[in-house]
Amino acid sequence: MKGFFNLISASEFKRLLLDFEPIGAEEISLKEALGRVVARPISSPEDLPPFSRSTMDGFAVRARDCFGASESEPSLLTVIGEVRMGEAVTDISVSPGKAVRIWTGGKLPVGADAVVMLEYTRQLDPETIEVFRPVAPYENVIEKGQDYGASDLVIPSGTKLRAQELGVLAALGILKCKVRKRPLAVIISTGDELVPEWQSPPPGKIRDINSTTLSALLETDGCRVVRMGIVGDSYEAMLTACNRAIDMGADLVLVSGGSSVGNRDFTLKVFEDTRGAQVLAHGVSIRPGKPTILAKRGNCVLFGLPGHVASAMVVYWVFVRFALCRLLGTDPERGLTRLGATCAEPFPSVIGREDYIRVVLEGLCQGGEKKIFARPVHGRSGLISTLVKADGLLVIPRDIEGFHQGEEAEVILFP
Repeated sequence: MKGFFNLISASEFKRLLLDFEPIGAEEISLKEALGRVVARPISSPEDLPPFSRSTMDGFAVRARDCFGASESEPSLLTVIGEVRMGEAVTDISVSPGKAVRIWTGGKLPVGADAVVMLEYTRQLDPETIEVFRPVAPYENVIEKGQDYGASDLVIPSGTKLRAQELGVLAALGILKCKVRKRPLAVIISTGDELVPEWQSPPPGKIRDINSTTLSALLETDGCRVVRMGIVGDSYEAMLTACNRAIDMGADLVLVSGGSSVGNRDFTLKVFEDTRGAQVLAHGVSIRPGKPTILAKRGNCVLFGLPGHVASAMVVYWVFVRFALCRLLGTDPERGLTRLGATCAEPFPSVIGREDYIRVVLEGLCQGGEKKIFARPVHGRSGLISTLVKADGLLVIPRDIEGFHQGEEAEVILFP
């Protein structure tokens, strides 16, 4: 088996993932676009808003007519009309000494450049008001094109569409957009000891957790997921499953279990023999997740993940998510929350290995200052309870021997 368990660094592993290209695009309607990734930059076809409008109930005025206005010396203005919401008033022009009654959202009449809030005025008679506070030019006004001007870039490619981006597209009348296709991810869970999660396991067996956890992670990150069920520790069965995944047009294949170096760990050999596939790496100097395997078949990414659920999920957050971002053309750092935390106790490590430690975060006051402390979640690495309790992963770089109590470290928060 070529390249058998040759450990590389996490950064070298990620560099291998840079060879994968974004997948194809499709045009979809706005109502289908939530959570999808924009494949082409979207520019504004028009000004937004299309006209200058008031953000307050009050009076549209020329700002210069209110300079110096005060309670003792108010400005007197003549009211010449009213602009209601939704009206396109064309026969009113604000000239010196004049004002127009206007409501929130109303179109600013010609000649006006500000809106005086209603509470800063007094009505002397039906045609006259006092203004007792000055306004600056364009105060309480959203100007035409202030959100976006015609031809401005609105949404760059690689953006995951949220409610606010959909709102902008609706405001501009853009009802269709080009987005990346949802990657097809296939999960193959291996192991003679596994039974489906709905089955009561007999002695010596355990329920398959990884299919559920990996499926949830992939769907959260925008994939279409196919769970191929449980495959026993059989080279032939695993090879058949991998070739089936390729035939289905998978963009990503996750094989859970069998990635180490035991007598019944067949994933490396299976990847070497999968039709058209090439093994890129077997072994990465991180903990947990050292026996991770990476292969490619065209632009399809194949991962051999550790069987322990905690290890598999850490590898997902560190590498699989990075690969998905490559396929979708998104920035891997976008949507990833990193923060600095003070180590509540020592975090030992060894040089040459990158450690990802499950931690809980605590906010405590120290010397009158509120600080965030990271405390390790103790327990064996294969226990999923350690992930349930954890808030994120504390990263120990490969070139240091850990952190002392009181030192600052980086924590990647779980989504």
